[in-house]
Amino acid sequence: MNIETACGFIAVLGAPNAGKSTLVNRVVGQKVSIVSPKVQTTRAKVLGIVMDGPIQMIFVDTPGIFAPKRRLDRAMVTAAWSGAGDADQILLMVDASRKNIDDDTRRIIDGLKKHKRKAVLVLNKIDQVKERERLLAKTAELNALGGGDGETLFTDTFMISAEHGDGVLDLVAELGRRMPKGPHHYPEDHITDAPQRFLAAEITREHLFRQLHEEVPYALTVETESWEEFKDGSVKITQVIFVAKEGQKAIVIGKGGAKIKTIREAAQREMQQAFERQVHLFLFIKVRGSWADDPERYREMGLDFEE
Repeated sequence: MNIETACGFIAVLGAPNAGKSTLVNRVVGQKVSIVSPKVQTTRAKVLGIVMDGPIQMIFVDTPGIFAPKRRLDRAMVTAAWSGAGDADQILLMVDASRKNIDDDTRRIIDGLKKHKRKAVLVLNKIDQVKERERLLAKTAELNALGGGDGETLFTDTFMISAEHGDGVLDLVAELGRRMPKGPHHYPEDHITDAPQRFLAAEITREHLFRQLHEEVPYALTVETESWEEFKDGSVKITQVIFVAKEGQKAIVIGKGGAKIKTIREAAQREMQQAFERQVHLFLFIKVRGSWADDPERYREMGLDFEE
């Protein structure tokens, strides 16, 4: 008996730090997108592929949408909106723990209305909200913002904790029911379309974000320069960390090289878990003040370089 398959794309939109990457990692069951407490950690679209019987759901983790100031900011926001362009379903994730609805979320709602795209409203971080009345009030306020001209932006509302998993299974089950009939886009054992070289660079960048502060994480990028396989199954990964200023290089290195050592060891441990093999990680730091205006760096990040 032939089982009818279904497959579709689900774009995950939201303001920076709404929990988009945490949700995608949760539904996939493995890390495919890096996470840190800092905003604007995700820079490019990342796919997380989920199988539910004959249904394949492809979650598109997008950069947070915010008011762009730099070329890199503009490229990130463009990537986020392009992720929603052809999606079969759109999720708008909102941080329910925030007291007020931020300007970035309002901007996304206006953009969806402008392009006449429906969305599923997902209130995240409900574990941080003790009063149910606050959740209901925020839901009502968001639905009011999504209304107008007799139209309703949100098809329905889910309240979840992406970090702890509360409500996530119900959300995924409903999305599965909405996937269009058709063949799968990816093999059933794939969890992402990102090559391991890219994932390795992202893992290192996550640990840089976690270990460094203020503007330094935003002034750097990481590229996997070489990937050398050995007969014993291990791999030697050489990466370059590009920073904008000499002073930032000193901060990344740390006193006596302590900071970069800590970052390298943490990234190497995570890569070994992710790739299920021994990893020899080598990190080099280069000062390139113009990296944020270099088309090659954008290609490495999976972003479009906008003139």
